Amino acid sequence: MTITTRTKIRVAIAGAGMVTRHHLRAWARLPQVEVVAICARHMKNAKARAAEFNIPTAYDDVAVMLDREKPDALDIATPPEVHRELANLAADRGIDILCQKPMTADLADSERLVSEVGDRVRFMVHENWRFRPQYRQAARWLNEGQIGSVNEFQLTVRSSGLVTRTETGKPFALDRQPFLADLKRFIIMELLIHHLDTIRYLIGPVQVMNASAGRVSQDVVGEDLALISLKADSGALGTVSGNFSAAGFPPLPTDRLVLIGSKASILFENNILRLCGESQKTLEFDFEQVYQQSYDNAIAHFVQALERDMPFETGTADNLQTLRLVENAYRFVGLQSRDP
Repeated sequence: MTITTRTKIRVAIAGAGMVTRHHLRAWARLPQVEVVAICARHMKNAKARAAEFNIPTAYDDVAVMLDREKPDALDIATPPEVHRELANLAADRGIDILCQKPMTADLADSERLVSEVGDRVRFMVHENWRFRPQYRQAARWLNEGQIGSVNEFQLTVRSSGLVTRTETGKPFALDRQPFLADLKRFIIMELLIHHLDTIRYLIGPVQVMNASAGRVSQDVVGEDLALISLKADSGALGTVSGNFSAAGFPPLPTDRLVLIGSKASILFENNILRLCGESQKTLEFDFEQVYQQSYDNAIAHFVQALERDMPFETGTADNLQTLRLVENAYRFVGLQSRDP
């Protein structure tokens, strides 16, 4: 659907968890958008979020919400286990879809969903890490040829979220997002999926050459430590790695990016982005602003693409490439999905 005639684009939200606060702040910054309803499994949660953001109506049934409100787009921000069902509810009604990553809980189910939706509606995956300002700037330097051809890359993320305790005695990460504790496939699917996608955005197509994972914290079921070795189609070699039990690091995940080129290098760490070579440039970013801006930029892109009938940067075909990297990493680790 190309939206060009309405004064306001009508959006409904499925989900009322932590992440929806960031979604709703982003929607609120777009004057051409009206959030008309929100739905959650528990009505009290939907009503609380509706009151916080002045959303007119709250529901506890997505199908009922879609039938009554008839929105132009559905923003799916629920657990991935129900993404496929909700996306099909929207597609059946001709409603465009913005779906929080991961598209579904595994690659096979995501491929089924893409096939089921087909071209009936527009469908973008809300994969927002690549929309962070520091990575957009790094991409500009790459596109300008500032560092020449990349021969080595590293993107790491560290968090003390499973070793830092809150006043409740729980690990910070689990106090903030309790569902993390029970994920059988944790850091690669939940966190490093972002970094794999960002590397694809910056470097181009890559292949998983090897992967290792482990579990440090006894408070989680899945892996909280992982290293993925990659080779780009261009020939560049690199790694994506993460550790959620990294003592001494901030509790919120902190990135470090290194891109080594034939003429110069790009380094991002401690919220500072540097172009290192004959031309020296330094940019500093505010972590909290960057975090919200990634949501702002992704959602603004979704709306712009609807208005202008442009392709989505993180459409389903693109996102399936990231999910294949995730699945290939888990094959090396020995935690591949078992499709019946």
